[in-house]
Amino acid sequence: MGIFDSLLGQIGSNVDVANLAAKVGLSQDQVEQAISALTQSHTEPGDTVDGAAQTTGLPADTLQEIVGHIGGEGSLGQFAQIIGATGGGDGEGGAGGLLSGLAGKLFGKS
Repeated sequence: MGIFDSLLGQIGSNVDVANLAAKVGLSQDQVEQAISALTQSHTEPGDTVDGAAQTTGLPADTLQEIVGHIGGEGSLGQFAQIIGATGGGDGEGGAGGLLSGLAGKLFGKS
């Protein structure tokens, strides 16, 4: 089980990244990248899917399908809270915040 599978399990999404990748026609790496971009975009102004599409280059309809499979916008908000991707003024927003949030969860830091 990968990092994203574990974190998605924490928000109650019964989603397996490998199965999701097969359903939407992407690689597991692309789905993980998409979930990461969607999570970060959810914390920023503007449309979540459009922001993630600009970041990843993936089609908006594919990203919208991923959002649906992981439980919708509410799940993205919960996921953002778990990994600390708040986008706030603490200097930890953006990809750096997302990665440090993931690393913190992996190594027991909060």
